[in-house]
Amino acid sequence: MKLATLSDGTRDGHLVVVSRDLTRAASAGAIAATLQQALDRWSEVEADLRALADRLEGGRVEDAISIAASTLAAPLPRAWQWLDGSAFDSHGDLMAKVFGMDPAPRDRPLMYQGVSNRFFGPHEDIPFVSESDGIDFEGEFGVIVDDVPMGVSAEEAAAHIRLIVQINDWSLRIIAPIEMKTGFGWVQAKPPCSVAPFAVTPDELGAHWRNGRVDLDLLVDWNGARFGAASGYAMSFSFPQLVAHAARTRALCAGTILGSGTVSNENYREVGSSCIAERRGIEMSDEGKPRTPFMRFGDVVRMEALLPDGQSLFGAIEQRVVRAP
Repeated sequence: MKLATLSDGTRDGHLVVVSRDLTRAASAGAIAATLQQALDRWSEVEADLRALADRLEGGRVEDAISIAASTLAAPLPRAWQWLDGSAFDSHGDLMAKVFGMDPAPRDRPLMYQGVSNRFFGPHEDIPFVSESDGIDFEGEFGVIVDDVPMGVSAEEAAAHIRLIVQINDWSLRIIAPIEMKTGFGWVQAKPPCSVAPFAVTPDELGAHWRNGRVDLDLLVDWNGARFGAASGYAMSFSFPQLVAHAARTRALCAGTILGSGTVSNENYREVGSSCIAERRGIEMSDEGKPRTPFMRFGDVVRMEALLPDGQSLFGAIEQRVVRAP
C-alpha cells in the first residue's frame, strides 16, 4: 500500500491512497483525515485503507483523481519525533579517519534527535541563509512507526514499522563541528528534512525489504549529473534494531520517524556517495584536500529509488537550493 498527503492549505494536509503506478489517488478522508490520524489508530484503520487501495487498483473508485508529485506534501508534513541514525559504517569510518576522530563504537547505534515540526515536501525550494554555512544533502531511507512500547526487542520492534520513506536530511557542514564541540546536539546545523512523496508499507518492497533493510540503490543526482548510487542494504544496524535502541528507555509515539543516516557503501569510489561531505572525505583521503564545493544557490538535487522494473518506489525528491528571503 502507498500513501501520500495532498497539500490543502492546512498544516497536516489530506491523506490519500495511491495507485502502484503513482498516477492516481483516492481520498482516505472517510477513514482517516491525515496520516498522523491513521498512525494513531493503525490497527483499526489498516484493513480499510488496504481495501481502498485494492479498489483503486481495480478501477473501482469513482472519484479517484490524477496526481502529480508537485501537488504533494511530505507524507507527514510535521511529526511528533524525528530520530536520525548513522548506520552505515563506511561513512562513519571515513569521516572519523579524515577528521582524526576515534571510530564510533560498534556495539550501539549512533542516533540524534532532530527538528520534526516541519518536513519539506518533495518539490519545495529549500531556503538557506548563507552559502558559506556549507549546504549539503544527505540521502537516507527511513521508517515510520506506530506506538512502540518502552523496552521492546528488535524482533518486537519490527512489528511496529508501518511505513518506509525516503529522506533528504539537509546539513550545514561548516556549523556542524562547532555544535559538536559543545557536547550538546545539533540545532543550527540541522534544518528540516525533505521527504519523498510516497510512504509505502513494507510489503510494497517485496524481496527488497530484507533483514529490516531497504535493499535498493538510492540514486542521487546533483545538477543533472549522477553523484551516487549506493545500496541501502549495507546498514550495520537494521531498522528494527534502530527502533529498539530508541525505545530502550522511553516509548515512541505513533508517527515517530527514524532515519538510517547517509546511505553509504564500502566501495564508495565506485558507486558514489549520498552526500557531499563523503565525497570531500574521499578527496581528502586520496589527495590531501577536498575539491568538491558544497551547494550554491540555484543548485538542484534529485533522489530516487527504483525497483528492478524501473518503477519509482517512493517517488523522487527534486529540490532547488535558494536564498532565504
